Amino acid sequence: MKTAQVSTGSPATGPDILPVRTIEILELLAIALRDFRASYVYGLSISGIYTVGGWVLVLLLVYFELPYLVYPLAAGFALIAPFIAIAFYAVSRSIERGETLSWRGILNSVRTAARGDLGWMALVTGFSLFIWMDIAALLFFGFIGLKPFDIQELLRVIFTTPMGLLFLMIGNGVGAILAFAVFSFSVISFPMLFDRDVDFVTAMITSVKVVLTNRKAMTVWCITIAILIGLSLLSGLIGLLVILPILGHASWHLYRRAIPNRPVDG
Repeated sequence: MKTAQVSTGSPATGPDILPVRTIEILELLAIALRDFRASYVYGLSISGIYTVGGWVLVLLLVYFELPYLVYPLAAGFALIAPFIAIAFYAVSRSIERGETLSWRGILNSVRTAARGDLGWMALVTGFSLFIWMDIAALLFFGFIGLKPFDIQELLRVIFTTPMGLLFLMIGNGVGAILAFAVFSFSVISFPMLFDRDVDFVTAMITSVKVVLTNRKAMTVWCITIAILIGLSLLSGLIGLLVILPILGHASWHLYRRAIPNRPVDG
């Protein structure tokens, strides 16, 4: 692991940023798996809540005859994943400190962090998801039309017609661009806001700086998240039970690897 600092932190510029090598992404996943194994009861319980919530949202969209929003909503899950992972940051930090895990300790950590600017950051990512859903709906209406479809007919139109395939290509392209933009300002900002008393603008700027400083490693991490979330969707969200905790723990350790463990104004 490299230890040379890329930037010198100050109250005006934010914390120092350390380089992250691409190969270290595998190491972070291994550490995350270790954390999950040490706290699987908490991990499965927390991720189970979100998995059930995902099923409920999908069923509601189908019930209200909005099946064309199921895939955009599932894909947009990656936009809010850093916020959902807050509880896993609490678990990893407790393990890191050698503390005994408990629901009270985890909930207290999350509650304390929520008193700061974490709520504003959640609002930013939530608004990003809202914008993505609007874009997806407009693209669908533009390429497929306003005619109501049942699920079978919808899948046939999307995967077997020229306009449907074009909709898939452009929609996924636009989604990927938006997802990477949100990833850039949120990947470090959420664990940083959970861990430190900083404002959300500083956290967002620091996150972008980390991504720009470590382009290759962070691109690999973004692609890794997309692949793992994609596998979860293909499994009917069942994969989230394991993948969500691992991504949450790995995100915490990535933050620890990229930002020196000291106060911003230290």
